[in-house]
Amino acid sequence: MKPKIVIGNWKMNKDFEEAEDLITTIEEELADYQLQTEVVLCPPAVYAELVTDHASLEDSRFYAGLQNVSEFENGAYTGEVSAEMLASMEVDFCIVGHSERRKYFGETDEIVLKKMHRLLDNDIVPVMCCGETLEERKAGKHFEVVQKQIESTICTLTAEELERTMIAYEPIWAIGTGETATPAQAQEMLAFIRSLIEKKFGTEMAVFTYILYGGSCNGKNALELFSQPDVDGGLIGGASLKPDDFIKIIEAAETVIKEN
Repeated sequence: MKPKIVIGNWKMNKDFEEAEDLITTIEEELADYQLQTEVVLCPPAVYAELVTDHASLEDSRFYAGLQNVSEFENGAYTGEVSAEMLASMEVDFCIVGHSERRKYFGETDEIVLKKMHRLLDNDIVPVMCCGETLEERKAGKHFEVVQKQIESTICTLTAEELERTMIAYEPIWAIGTGETATPAQAQEMLAFIRSLIEKKFGTEMAVFTYILYGGSCNGKNALELFSQPDVDGGLIGGASLKPDDFIKIIEAAETVIKEN
């Protein structure tokens, strides 16, 4: 069984001291684990070096990630951060296409794809987010919405590029609301996404590709979610800000790996 992936998305939270304390606490909590689960911490960009400094240590228990990257390579784009800059700081992963970026900053599938290519060109793993709103799910359009997102981004990649890419399904109605897709709903959508990949790239690539679940995943429901056959891990929001809860999620991933 391939390792599970647990990614912590801190969003726009924590001041510098709090961020440093959170990283140190997670590091200390994981020190005694012989982890098979791969853990990624994605703080705000201003704290990138805090994470990369720890992630670069020989006995580090986690990788460094960030939450966003510019669609542009370089130049006069005030306030933007390029993929080349992230690579120079030894960032390993980067979230793209999160629903909050799509909603508040007008990011389209076209922009998301440009960002993915910038990251891939700099050997950084894109974690491409997809998901539907509550209205779209109630209207029975959830498969249609997610299929469009996948076909406009993932399915345009080469097989070699897909090998270095991850997908995170986050039903928008479950992000930060306390609502969570049932394990059956999560499994149904992730299996659907995997079927789209299989149709385009073949069975082996579909099995190999990491597809994560996000959306109010926490220490209480992680075990049941991660036990679903197509759930390869989680993109964790609010719970990643609470060390005890985040560790429980990682423990859930470890349990599933050992049981399989």
